[in-house]
Amino acid sequence: MINLYQKTWTEINNEIAQKIIRLRKRKKITQKELAARSGVSLGSIKRFEQSGEISLQSLTKIAIALDVEGELENLFDNVPFASIEEVINEQTK
Repeated sequence: MINLYQKTWTEINNEIAQKIIRLRKRKKITQKELAARSGVSLGSIKRFEQSGEISLQSLTKIAIALDVEGELENLFDNVPFASIEEVINEQTK
C-alpha cells in the first residue's frame, strides 16, 4: 500500500514531545522536577518540549523517570511485514 501522507521527522518528534508533556503534567511533575529525576538538563527538557529535539539517550532517561521505559523497549516489536520478500528475508537470517 502506498502511503500518500507520510509524516516528517519533525512532525513525529513534536508528537512524541506532546505525549511526554501530557504524561508529565498528568503525573504533576514540573519540568524542573523531571530534570532532577532524569538527569537531563532543564534546558534540554524545555527545548524538547518546544521543538521535539532531543537525543535518544535523554529521551530514554526521561522515559525511565516517568516510568514508561517499557514503551521504548517495545518500540518496533510488532511491525507487520510489508511484503512477501520481507517474510523470506526474515526466515533466511
